[in-house]
Amino acid sequence: MAFPDEVLTDEEEVVLHLHPHARAAVRPVLVLLVALAAVLGVWIMLPPTTGGLIGVCLVGAVALFLALTRGVWPLLVWRGTHYVFTDERILLQDGVIARERRDLPLNRVNDHVMSQSLLDRVLGSGTLRIDSIGDQSAVLVAVPHVQQVQTLLYQLIETDRELRGDDEDDEEPEPVRGRARRR
Repeated sequence: MAFPDEVLTDEEEVVLHLHPHARAAVRPVLVLLVALAAVLGVWIMLPPTTGGLIGVCLVGAVALFLALTRGVWPLLVWRGTHYVFTDERILLQDGVIARERRDLPLNRVNDHVMSQSLLDRVLGSGTLRIDSIGDQSAVLVAVPHVQQVQTLLYQLIETDRELRGDDEDDEEPEPVRGRARRR
């Protein structure tokens, strides 16, 4: 599930394209392995009679259900989640069947906060919360190399401000007019 390039403008360049950290795939893979092991174990242990065949089918049906809902589906969600940083905006896309895409222009970002638990620090991932003008915020969960991503985001915001020109910094303050003080 690649990120579609047609959502980018003509002059826009992708600087960084990420999926959530690979730790999000560990549990689904373990579920798939346990389901497979359960079916194989029951198939080996039960006798090749009608009752044994019914037992294998029941365990197989439960294992298939768990494998699909707790194994395959989370893997599809993980692969369908995109964090894309361009030189103009941040694009967040997720969804497998129904898609949701959110754009945060760099010139509207107010603050970005990185947080890491102990496990996140060990794995090199973390959560990045991006606040923008208008009380909008986006939370990027399980971002790999979150410290470098936050530094890159800061550089992108500063570069965007330099290119667009920060109108607030260019204006000279107007002199205060009013009554002059006597000494």
